Order: sequence, then structure tokens, then C-alpha cells
Amino acid sequence: MNDSSWGAPPPAGPQAGQAGAPAGYWRPTDQGTGQGYGPGPADGSGRYGTGPAHGYDQGYAQGAAPAGPAYDAHDAQQTRPMPIVPDDVPPYGGDQDDDRGAARLSGPLFRNDTSSAQPLPHAAAPQNPEPMPDVPQPASAPQKKSAGRDLGAAIGVGVGLGVVIVASLFVVKAVFVGVVAVAVVVGLWELTSRLQERKGIKAPLVPLALGGAAMVVAGYARGAEGAWVALALTGLAVLVWRMTDPPDGYLKDVTAGLFAAFYVPFLATFVAMMLTAEDGPFRVMTFLLLTVVSDTGAYAVGWRFGTHKLAPRISPGKTREGLVGAVLFAMVAGALCMQFLIDDGTWWQGLLLGLAVAASATLGDLGESMIKRDLGIKDMGTLLPGHGGIMDRLDSLLPTAPVVWLLMVLFVGSA
Repeated sequence: MNDSSWGAPPPAGPQAGQAGAPAGYWRPTDQGTGQGYGPGPADGSGRYGTGPAHGYDQGYAQGAAPAGPAYDAHDAQQTRPMPIVPDDVPPYGGDQDDDRGAARLSGPLFRNDTSSAQPLPHAAAPQNPEPMPDVPQPASAPQKKSAGRDLGAAIGVGVGLGVVIVASLFVVKAVFVGVVAVAVVVGLWELTSRLQERKGIKAPLVPLALGGAAMVVAGYARGAEGAWVALALTGLAVLVWRMTDPPDGYLKDVTAGLFAAFYVPFLATFVAMMLTAEDGPFRVMTFLLLTVVSDTGAYAVGWRFGTHKLAPRISPGKTREGLVGAVLFAMVAGALCMQFLIDDGTWWQGLLLGLAVAASATLGDLGESMIKRDLGIKDMGTLLPGHGGIMDRLDSLLPTAPVVWLLMVLFVGSA
């Protein structure tokens, strides 16, 4: 360490302890022998200021230091002594904390003594600097909208199901009734399986499957009366069948069984009842087309323009824009179908029919979403790639079937 790091030599003048010596702390440019800020001679005065230094680096101080101010003993006890700086401390920077900042050779002696402070190249910079506000941050790459499912598989499965339905519908009506019965049985199996897996509810599948298939056939053969009788008998069979197991959970099991009997097979019987009319195949085709077009319009418009959630707690993917698309698509399709496919139908009836189908299909989809959210699942099954299970395709069709059947009867009759 050379003297140049401390500044110029002190000016000539009275030395410490002499008359005219300036009072106060010595500055970094004052070179002395470390005589400032130490206990004075034991003269009983209790004063401080001219004794040997205790808190400064004595190895770096040369010459006499000016006399410091006089303090009482109790004031001196409240004075914070400066730590001794070892010889190997770098001139600035390093890992020293703020308590050692006063002893740095190029900084001020005390915190409030900034007149002789020099800027520190790297010690003054914060260790965790915040990013400059004017520095442009790299923009994240825009995320591409995803359809949320395998569209190729969904389209392929949908086309295959459409071919089977159309072929059975216009060739032999009884074959189509069989297709509906099979779909009902598979849907009941998916629903009861998920109830048992997720909630521990054991709805009896055997009476539900037999009663559900019989319900569809009865609706086609005997109309609404046959469907109601079959529903009552199916419910009775569920109550009796569950008696073979222990009574624990009996109430919740039979309640779930009655709900499943109404939700899946009973609503599906209205499709079979539509088929009994002379233009029954075209009524069923209109029902299927309007439901599919409504779902497609909601999906296409919602995916492209949807920003406002319709029911975020139930189905976060559905938007109000999608609902508008479903209504518009279904009304246009309804007007065309009623005008060209249904005997004695008119386009304005098709507009009303399309509006009703869009509403019922949306409510049916939301109802299925409520069930799946309660069960904590995304799909009811995995039987149909790109779609989920059978119940994931019947969710819009089941509640729409009685709506279309009723409006058809009101508009053009049941014959």
C-alpha cells in the first residue's frame, strides 16, 4: 500500500493535541499515527479524542491525526466502533457487507461522508440487477389453436357410423332399431362402469341392458305407451335385482339405476317412434342431420371466433360465439330439411325446429359434461377413436330426440 491511495500529504499546520488543531473526525486524506478516536490519558476527564486509535487501521496511518471531538463516556458507549480492515482486503468490491464500506480505501469513511467518495466500478452495481425497462424482451411465439382431438380419426369414425346408420335406416327399418338398441346397451355399460369406478355406485347392468333394449323395441312396436310400460318394468327389475346384494348402498345404487334407465334407453325410444311414420326414415335423418350440424357449427365457429365462455364451470371449451354458430347452422339446415325431406313441411317450421335442436343439443352436451366433471373424467369411454365413447356421441342426440319427435307431431302429424 502506498501513500498515493490516500490522497495528497496533509497541509502544514498544528499537529494533534496542539493549539489550533481542528476538531472533528479525521478524513481519509488526513495522514497520522492513528492518534484520533482513541482513549486519552487517564487524567480523569473522561474525554476521548487524543489517545491511541482502537478502531482504525494503524498500519496504514502515518503521522499525527487531528484531534477528534470530545464525547462523554455514555455517548462513547453508543458510538459504533469501526472494524479493523485486514491487509489483504481488496481496494473495492468483493464480498464485504455494508458494515465494511466505510473502511474501503476509495470510499467515504462514514456513510454520510460522501464528499470524497469516488464511484466504484463494480461494487456499486447491485448483485441482482433488474432488467432495464427500455430493453425489448423477446416475444413469445404465438400458440397455434388446437382442435383438442384427432380430427382425422374423428372424421373417419363419424363417416363410418353415418354409413351404417343410413344403410340400416333406408334398407330395413328393423335393422336400424337393432342398431339403436345396441348403442343403448353399450352406453349403459359405459355409464355404469364409470359410476362404479369413480363413485363406487353399483347400478345393476343386467336388468338395465335387458330393459333398455326392450324399451327401444317397445317404442317402435307400441309407440309411447309401450315405451312407458317398458320403463316401469325396467325400474322394477332394478329394484328387485339389487336386493340380492347387501343393503349397504342400496338407495344410491337403485337411484343411479333408475336415472340410467331414463337417461339412455327411454330417451332413445323417441328415435324408434319417429321411424314408425310413413316418412319415418326422413324424420330420423332430419333429426340426425340437425344435431350433427348444430354440433359442427358450434365447434367450427367457437374454435375460430370463440372468446366469451358459455359455461366455464361446466365446459370451459364452449363459447357464446359457438352457441350462435350452432343456432345459425341448425336453423338453415332445418329450413332445408323441412322444405325438401318432410312431407307437408315448410321452411319456417324448419327454422323453429333448428332453433329448438340447437338449444336441446347444447343443453344435452352440458348435462353430459356435468356428469363427467362429477366423475372426474374427460370421456365416458375409448371405444370410438377421436370421439371417446358411445355416450360421448349420444350426449347431444338423447335429449334432442323427444324435442324433434314432439315438433314433428305438432307440425306434420304422427302418421
